[in-house]
Amino acid sequence: MAQAVHGPLSFLNTDGRPHPRENALALVTLVLGTVAFIFGFLPDLNMVAAWVGLIGLPIGAYAQMISATTAERFLVVIGLGGAGVGFYLGMANGGLFG
Repeated sequence: MAQAVHGPLSFLNTDGRPHPRENALALVTLVLGTVAFIFGFLPDLNMVAAWVGLIGLPIGAYAQMISATTAERFLVVIGLGGAGVGFYLGMANGGLFG
């Protein structure tokens, strides 16, 4: 029987075992995706959106490959979507260097 795992990210450990690296990468992907998505809609911050989205995509892809629970995968997919949209909006409005 699985024991309860306590901690700040215990809601991601649905299998009862701690996954600190996977949890951290899932949250980093979600934060990067959220920042890229929001900044992608702001014309003055298109370069930031493009860079943050570009950084978030490979981190999210790696996080998706090593994720251990469905809750982690859920956050990673949302973060990847936000990073992708933010990246493409940033590229459409000026790109990585302008």
